[in-house]
Amino acid sequence: MSEKNSLNNKAHIVEIFNSIQGEGLFVGEMQTFVRFSGCNLNCAYCDTNHNKETSKEMTVKELANKLKEKTAKIVSLTGGEPLLNYQFIKELCTKYKANYYLETNGTLSEKLQNVIESIDTVAMDIKLESATGEKNRFEENQKFAQIANKAKTFFIKIVFDKNITEDEIENCIKIAKNNKTQIILQPKMPLEQGFEPDVVFNKFYEKYEFVRLIPQTHKFLNIR
Repeated sequence: MSEKNSLNNKAHIVEIFNSIQGEGLFVGEMQTFVRFSGCNLNCAYCDTNHNKETSKEMTVKELANKLKEKTAKIVSLTGGEPLLNYQFIKELCTKYKANYYLETNGTLSEKLQNVIESIDTVAMDIKLESATGEKNRFEENQKFAQIANKAKTFFIKIVFDKNITEDEIENCIKIAKNNKTQIILQPKMPLEQGFEPDVVFNKFYEKYEFVRLIPQTHKFLNIR
């Protein structure tokens, strides 16, 4: 699809809402969330509604007008996997100026390359096979991280459980070190009986000091 034709594209949006960011480096901040439908992965723990059947097809202009009604200065592009709609996002960033926060699974590097200049923050979620059932994609994650590092803020988020392996820990640390960025460890909720997230945190911290353990706070606060 040519750039000219892409300007007429549409995207399926599941919901647009204001809420407090519950994960990552900016936990506690007010953001406007734009949830895109569809994902290129099928994680076992996914509890997010991103189905096309429950979404509304919108043009960039329609979404921009909706965003003008919201109050948050930060717009979180989430999903699903928002980069499946990278041409839509690229046009949106030119039509509606905001501080854009991209939540992504870190596997679509070529699509990220097309929008990175318009994105302020990239939160890359490395999907571990031990937690998601999806195969590890560390080479793809590394390639993605090199591009994501061009954003003003870039960090890695990792959802994990008691099944995390030493190899997964080593590979995640390697990606973070190569890109000199922080790791946010996020234990899968609800916690399994006998699971001690701090033990996993210490394994990371022994080898890489730029790591934090932050649960999904919005689940504790019972907010979206």
